[in-house]
Amino acid sequence: MNKTRKVIPSLRSLADQERATAKKARASWQMFTIMAEFIEATEYLSEIRPAVSIYGSARLKPNSPYYKLTMQIARKLSDAGFAVISGGGPGIMAAANRGAHAGKAPSVGLNIELPHEQSGNQWQDISLRFRHFFTRKVTFVKNSDAVIVMPGGFGTLDELAEVLTLIQTKKSRHVPIILVGGEFWKGLLDWFQNSMVPMGLISPGDMNLMKVIDDPDQVLEAVLSFYEDREEPQPQTVKAEEDRMFYL
Repeated sequence: MNKTRKVIPSLRSLADQERATAKKARASWQMFTIMAEFIEATEYLSEIRPAVSIYGSARLKPNSPYYKLTMQIARKLSDAGFAVISGGGPGIMAAANRGAHAGKAPSVGLNIELPHEQSGNQWQDISLRFRHFFTRKVTFVKNSDAVIVMPGGFGTLDELAEVLTLIQTKKSRHVPIILVGGEFWKGLLDWFQNSMVPMGLISPGDMNLMKVIDDPDQVLEAVLSFYEDREEPQPQTVKAEEDRMFYL
């Protein structure tokens, strides 16, 4: 009986050590998978620039006016020579890939592995799969020369906030951010302007990081004009680019 009392705690301690070792191994393996996703994305997407990312809800159906509008915008961007990048799934993502696939430039999908969704749409010329939201979001930012944001839910708001924060803090280069759907975005923008700006939570100039445009032709024109009107990079712009590369 005394032997049993001594052996059981010892075996439990050994089991605890094995579990701790296995946990460390899983964490190390996760780091390798993150690195692999970055390498694969860089390999496949390094030649597709210029490119525009389109964010939006996975839940909107093909009969939605925003689905049809997304297709029009993506087609115009593609025909103008911009690769179009979406999340690769259904809804607005499918509309973006579908419109781009019918155009001249590549249609790209950055798919994410989720428990109950998402299945990749059929309109992807280049399709990448990610296990981690982090690497997927960085890939969007790194490869986007403009960002078009259609109506969406928490995921879309997260992606919008990510881009705004990186540009605001100069951790990413300044690219045009265009919100499509003036009626949809009005409440959020009013809250920014009437609540966040007066409290000093954001600067008044931060509101200029975004434009609201609903016409497909004007969306394309806004992207082109942004780069046509751009001045030569100043020293602080170069520094921001270096910081961006460190972040990425």
